[in-house]
Amino acid sequence: MPLISEEPQIPESAQGPRVTPAAGRTAPTPRPVPGPRSAATPRPGRPGPGPARPAVPAAVPARPEPAENLSAPQIQLIPAPVAGALDAADEAVDLLLESGRAPGDILVLTTGEQHPWAGHELSFGEAAYWAQHDAGDDVFFADVSAADRAASRPVVVVAVNGDADGTVARTLPVARERAGALLIVCGDPQTINSALGAGV
Repeated sequence: MPLISEEPQIPESAQGPRVTPAAGRTAPTPRPVPGPRSAATPRPGRPGPGPARPAVPAAVPARPEPAENLSAPQIQLIPAPVAGALDAADEAVDLLLESGRAPGDILVLTTGEQHPWAGHELSFGEAAYWAQHDAGDDVFFADVSAADRAASRPVVVVAVNGDADGTVARTLPVARERAGALLIVCGDPQTINSALGAGV
C-alpha cells in the first residue's frame, strides 16, 4: 500500500450545512462570554491598579505662574451636614483607595469629634499611635489638634464635623499646607469657603 504524503483536501462545498436565518429574522451576533479578570485587567471605565495619574492640563498658560501657585493643592469640596461630614470623609477615602491611591498617601483630619479609628488606636497609647503615622504605610486619622504634628501627605481629607471657637478657620490653612496634591474638605460649604478665605 503506497504512503500518502499529503492530507486529502476537503472541497469547500463539503464543509457542512450552512445555516441561514429564517425570513424576517436576523442572525444573532455572538457575544463574548464573561470570565474571570486578572488584577492587571481592570473593569471597563475603572482605573487599573497602581497610583492614580494626575490629570493632564487642557492648555498651557501663556505666562508662567508664580512658584507658590504651582505647589498649591487642588481643593475639592464635598457638601455634607456637620453630622454627616465624617461619613462623607470615609466615603472619600474609600473612593481614593478604589482609584488606586496608596493608603499611606492619605491623612484624614477631623475638626470636631475624633474619628473612631483614631480613638481606637490611641487606646493602645500615644507612642504606638504616632509610630503608625511615622511608618506612613496606611491611612492616618487625627484630630485637628494634631495637625501641626502630622507630616505632609499627597492627599489630606478634612471632615468638618464641628467648629468650636473657629476651629475650621485655623485647621483648613494647615490642612492645605499638609496636602501635596489634593485637599478634600467634607462639610458645610459656607463654613468651608469663609474659612479658606475664597470660593472652593
